[in-house]
Amino acid sequence: MSWDAIVGVVAFAIWAYLLVGRGGFWLARERDDRDNIPAPTRWPSVTVVVPARNEADVIGQSIGSLLAQDYPGPFRVVLVDDDSDDGTATAARQAAETLGQGPRLEVLTGAKLPPGWTGKLWALQQGVQHATAQPEAPDYLLLTDADIGHSPDNLRNLVARAEHEGRTLVSLMAELSCANRAEAFLIPAFVFFFQMLYPFAWVAQRKRKLAAGAGGCMLMRRDALERAGGIAAVRSEIIDDCALARRLKQQGPIWLGLTRRARSLRPYGSFRQIGRMISRSAYAQLGYSPLLLAGTVAGMMLTYFAPPLLAILGEGLARWAGLGAWLLMAVSFQPMLRFYRLSPLWGFALPAIAAAYTAFTVDSAVAVWRGRGGMWKGRAQAITGGP
Repeated sequence: MSWDAIVGVVAFAIWAYLLVGRGGFWLARERDDRDNIPAPTRWPSVTVVVPARNEADVIGQSIGSLLAQDYPGPFRVVLVDDDSDDGTATAARQAAETLGQGPRLEVLTGAKLPPGWTGKLWALQQGVQHATAQPEAPDYLLLTDADIGHSPDNLRNLVARAEHEGRTLVSLMAELSCANRAEAFLIPAFVFFFQMLYPFAWVAQRKRKLAAGAGGCMLMRRDALERAGGIAAVRSEIIDDCALARRLKQQGPIWLGLTRRARSLRPYGSFRQIGRMISRSAYAQLGYSPLLLAGTVAGMMLTYFAPPLLAILGEGLARWAGLGAWLLMAVSFQPMLRFYRLSPLWGFALPAIAAAYTAFTVDSAVAVWRGRGGMWKGRAQAITGGP
């Protein structure tokens, strides 16, 4: 058997395994609108904590959607203003007053960022500390980003699932903006690759150690968070949502799913903007390891680049194996394309999309080596040495 035929057969075997042996990640079945969750007999108390740094353009919509929740139990919203200079706090207060919900919103002015913390986690730490220091500490905490909008029934459904299934964490992968060509090219694949790394069905299984969360919407039991060491336990993590999910799963079962009840309010205007978002955490996912980076690039070449090249340029078995792998690749992408309401033909573009993600990952490593890793709101947050 020739070397190109071997490469083709291996690539086909990889995709066959991914379709049948990786927890059905590609089917996108874990969604919050597919289960009939009964309401609890008692609705527990919830405090929503929102970290915000220069979010004036979207904070009104985000805070407004949280204050408009139809949640039957007691809840309040704590916004932690992390040294914003664009009027974020004022915009949040105005949104609350417009809805007649001023008393339900508290705005905290964030303290100076201490060494060893990322900015978002330090803001969350202050909000959680404030919430739990009250005379009646909440039963649940909802951690959500300042650029996420919530449907009126989102909190109610989150709590109902947590109570009914006994989850320490219920997290939702917010629906991201997918309106322009750059977003269509890159955004569905972002969720697809995340599901490949962390199959949602495996995340939900109590006996598996695999854990993941989506930082845009994470409802957790307060007592479980305290037993897990609180926000301080993950204070320097760039991929903080997954790090926190791992600790919470040690306290009890967790759940992660797709949703349309939480959505990103901020569009990505260009390939460059999306690339920065991906590069911020890509090298952290590899543990800042040059060896893993090299292995990842090689793996991407074999899994994504080789199949179309063999299908077009190969002969005999190499061509058929490459074509088969490319078809399996395209098929696996279809459920995510349907979720984002895109043409199924985008499935055949997955090799090109993967090439872009490979470039973003290499760029992420270079940024870390230059001391600018994990850039968020003007802060380099990757706490690591050189290569």
